[in-house]
Amino acid sequence: MTASDGLDYTPRPLDRDATFYVAGHRGLVGSAIWRRLESAGFDRLVGKPSAELDLKNRDAVFEYMSEIKPKYVVLAAAKVGGILANSTYPVDFLSDNMRIQVNVLDAALANDVERVLFLGSSCIYPKFASQPIHEDSLLTGHLEPTNDSYAIAKIAGILQTQAVRRQYGLPWISAMPTNLYGPNDNFSPQGSHVLPALIRRYDEAAQTGAPVVTNWGTGTPRREFLHADDMADACLHLLEHYDGPEQVNVGTGSDVTIREIANTIANVVGFTGETEWDTSKPDGTPQKLLDVSKLADAGWTSQITLGEGLERTVAWYRQHVGTLRE
Repeated sequence: MTASDGLDYTPRPLDRDATFYVAGHRGLVGSAIWRRLESAGFDRLVGKPSAELDLKNRDAVFEYMSEIKPKYVVLAAAKVGGILANSTYPVDFLSDNMRIQVNVLDAALANDVERVLFLGSSCIYPKFASQPIHEDSLLTGHLEPTNDSYAIAKIAGILQTQAVRRQYGLPWISAMPTNLYGPNDNFSPQGSHVLPALIRRYDEAAQTGAPVVTNWGTGTPRREFLHADDMADACLHLLEHYDGPEQVNVGTGSDVTIREIANTIANVVGFTGETEWDTSKPDGTPQKLLDVSKLADAGWTSQITLGEGLERTVAWYRQHVGTLRE
C-alpha cells in the first residue's frame, strides 16, 4: 500500500508465461533487459525494431499494442546522445522522446497493461542538486542546459506514470538509471555518451599508434557508471519487489572523474600515448552521483565492478567494430 496514491498492490514474481513487451529491445538498455528476462524464464517476450515500428507513429503503436496485448511493458525506447548531440538537436530530443513516451504509455493504458516500468535518466535532476542526488530533488532547480530538452521529456514520462497511478489505479513505476554502458551501446563519434566515446577514441588511437588523444572539457566532472546488465537486473528486481509513485534511482552509489575513467580506458585498450584536454569545450554537470538508498532498501545492489564492466565492453566493441551504427 502506498499512502501517497492509495494503490493496494503487493509486488510479486511476474508471470513467466505472460506476454512481455520491451520497447526499444535492440538498444543498450532494451537489449540488456531482454537478455535478463530471457535468463529469468520469460518465454513470451515481444519487440519490434524501429525500422518495423516507428514509436513516434501513434496509430502504429496503438495497433501493435492491441495486437500483442501485453501484461507487462518496459519502456526503454528513447532518442539518446551525449553533450554534442543534445546541444545540437534539442528539438529532436524533446519532440521524439515525448511522442515515443506518450504513444507507448497511452497505448499501454488503453490495453490495460498491468505493470509498466518507465525508464528515464539521471539528467532529470537539477544541475546543482545536492550530492548524492536523492529522488526528491526532482523539480527543485534548474537543469543542465546542454541536455535540458531530453531531461524535460523524461520528467514528463515520470509524471505521466504517476498520473496513471492516481487516475487509473495501475501499479506503474519508473526508474532513473545513472550513466549506462555495455553491449549495443552507441559508439558513434557524434552521438555517443562519454564512456563509449572514450572507448572508441582510445581504441582507435591504440590501433593506429596515434601519440595523442584529445578529450572535451577539463576532465574534472565526476560521473557514476553502471553496466547495462546490472541495470537490467535491477529493473526486474524492482518490477517484482517495489511499488510506489516516486521514481527509483538505479546506480552503484560511487563515482569517478572523467579524467580517471579516461585513464582506465586507455589502460584497458593498451593506449600508451598522451591525453590532452580541450578546455574550450563544455564539461556539463559538475557531478552526478545518485543516492541509491531506496534501491538498496528494496533489496538490490550493483554487482559488476567498473573494471570488469569496461573489459567486457571493450571486448564486445572490438568484436562488433565493423557493424556498429554511425
